[in-house]
Amino acid sequence: MKRKRKKRDWILAALFLVLSVIVLFPAFYVLCNSFLSPQEAVQRYGALASGTGELDLSLLPEQFSLQGYLQVFLRRTVYWMRFWRTLAMCGVIVAGQLLVSILGGFAFAKFSFPGKRWLFYLLVVLMLMPVQVTLVPNYIVLERLNLLDRYGALILPAMFLPFGTFLMTQIFKAVPDEVLQAGQIDGAGTLTVLFRVLLPAGRAGAVSLCLLTFIDAWNMVEQPLAFLKDSAKYPFSVFLASTSRDALAVVFPCGVLAMLPVLLLFWFFNEELVEGIEFTGIK
Repeated sequence: MKRKRKKRDWILAALFLVLSVIVLFPAFYVLCNSFLSPQEAVQRYGALASGTGELDLSLLPEQFSLQGYLQVFLRRTVYWMRFWRTLAMCGVIVAGQLLVSILGGFAFAKFSFPGKRWLFYLLVVLMLMPVQVTLVPNYIVLERLNLLDRYGALILPAMFLPFGTFLMTQIFKAVPDEVLQAGQIDGAGTLTVLFRVLLPAGRAGAVSLCLLTFIDAWNMVEQPLAFLKDSAKYPFSVFLASTSRDALAVVFPCGVLAMLPVLLLFWFFNEELVEGIEFTGIK
């Protein structure tokens, strides 16, 4: 029995090791290639950028160089401005999505109203729709609101994604109704109980929502291409994808820069993320 269990543990460990290598290899590849000199970057990826070459999977550069990083830090108006602008936009999206999800989840979890079940079913159906399906309806609405080619075209739809409301509904359902009733008996208002009692109890789930929303906003690609005409307003990730052949030396350093916010968030809030996913039972 022990031998079978030990064998199973070794198989699982090997499987997780292989999966970890597959997941981490792209990040390691970007990090290693960020030390390429401009000449070597063009030599390796110039043909690929032109659409005629193949991907070079070489990891280590022939000669380590920091010229790519120097160009990124020296040309602040080109790279850093886009980086901080995208970071600020993601912060607004996270704050808006959190507020909408808290209020919507609270309503679905603790109140009864006509059509509640069918509205929740509709919420689940909307979660199953890919982003591409909603681009045209969102475009029409944003055009009528005169928000096209503005950052509001990216912020407004991202604030009302159904997943956040679904997640917070599951979190608030796990909190006993007696907690809400006890707060109301003590004279606290509904919103007071929500933000001072229920929300702290589901803090891990709220942090998980913030992290997932930030990642989704940070990596958005289809929405900027559909809603923004001015390429100067593109988020950092879309800007990197449209980098010209003459700037290949800064692509990988910018890739490292693009990974930093997500890595830092996971580093500081990994326990809350795992606890929130376990708390809601979402896999």
